[in-house]
Amino acid sequence: MSDPTTARGAIALVADEFTELPFDEGPLTGDGPIGWPGYSAAHARAAARTGETESVVCGTGSVGGVRAVLISFEFRFLGGSLGERTGARAAAAHALARERRLPVVVLPATGGSRMHEGMRALLQLQVLARESELTRAAGLPQIAVLRDPTTGGGWATLGAGSDVVLALPGAQVAFAGSRVRPPDADPAAYTAEAQLAHGHVDAIVPPDALRAVLGRWLSLLTRPAEGPVAPPYALGDPGAAPAASGREAVARARHPDRPRAGAYLDAHFTLREEISGDRCGGVDPGTRCGFGRLPDGRTVAYAAQCGTATRPAGFRTAARLVRLAGRLDIPVLTLVDTPGAANDAEAERSGAGSAIADLFAAVAGARTPVTSLLVGEGGSGGALALAAPGNSWTTPDAYFSVIAPEAAAAILKRPPEEAGATADRLRLRPEDLVELGIVRGVVGPRPASAEDVRDGA
Repeated sequence: MSDPTTARGAIALVADEFTELPFDEGPLTGDGPIGWPGYSAAHARAAARTGETESVVCGTGSVGGVRAVLISFEFRFLGGSLGERTGARAAAAHALARERRLPVVVLPATGGSRMHEGMRALLQLQVLARESELTRAAGLPQIAVLRDPTTGGGWATLGAGSDVVLALPGAQVAFAGSRVRPPDADPAAYTAEAQLAHGHVDAIVPPDALRAVLGRWLSLLTRPAEGPVAPPYALGDPGAAPAASGREAVARARHPDRPRAGAYLDAHFTLREEISGDRCGGVDPGTRCGFGRLPDGRTVAYAAQCGTATRPAGFRTAARLVRLAGRLDIPVLTLVDTPGAANDAEAERSGAGSAIADLFAAVAGARTPVTSLLVGEGGSGGALALAAPGNSWTTPDAYFSVIAPEAAAAILKRPPEEAGATADRLRLRPEDLVELGIVRGVVGPRPASAEDVRDGA
């Protein structure tokens, strides 16, 4: 296996082949832009030691059959630091990506800005941020694979600024490098694993799986389906009669054996990769977001509630997913299933209201079509925030309500035993939702194919 600690080793780890971009800056003279004593000699020693002429190697390569621009950092070259030449090379790589309509893969291993160039080095963060934003505006995906270490401006621009952030196990990932942290800092807080736990990294990928995972991501993000997509087929009992009452509809939606979002995702997609976290410090395990491949080979983005009260991080992650799909021209499928938004004190401290508002705004302003399927409980605004206006559907074993019947009874100052009667009055059954114009229809089971009939299905 290739050595991921070097720039070219990291490229060889993920790419089937690679064509390097030529840069002919010539040897560094005059000790650089601020005349740092001995800088030219240190630069020359780094070049002799590594065989590179700068701290970054750029070019194009094939990853899993998808052509991409690759930007890989060489940590042995002055700590993989960002200088003016580094910024110029990364800018040229991004410009090439926009010219050829290619995704960008960044493989950072950097200690941050180069001290030998002072503020001229720090300004490269603005250069990199602008290039990343121009590539984002062009509708091209950017994926980062964080190596050890990824700190400082490299993490805060090309790393954290990417659409999807993967990391190698045990990589040091932080804005603060090891030499500038508080003396009592917990080292575990500055790892890829900690960043994953707090919503800043999408997945930790071992080196031997990286090529396959990265190839899947590139394939998914560059082959959008045409939208709007049709809702999935219902997975419940195809012979079940419609719920006779509101309380029966609620009971069906809450039944422990009722198909959940995971079953729908497995049945609908042949391949999936998921994003994780809201990029604000939170992860909600009850909200799954990512990109899936349809049987025809095209990609749909999905955001799925998994039956638990949705936390602020879940709403923010879903909003992040909808906006990313819009930039990449990928249609969106949402699966609605929550008793409502989490309402504990921690949820309020984490900004439940603003998170729900942001998801409402993301769905309302979506740049690609959104299709929604209610697969279980539809509790209040926490469910409605993920529902597509004018293109929502429901399964037979679901309900949608202004609020859960028990909460509605409490608000109306009725005893708990009247929750069932309240459910009946709320007109929350699938058939009621169609009649009221809340959803477009009730989806049925997948029609049996000729092959199914031959197999006795």
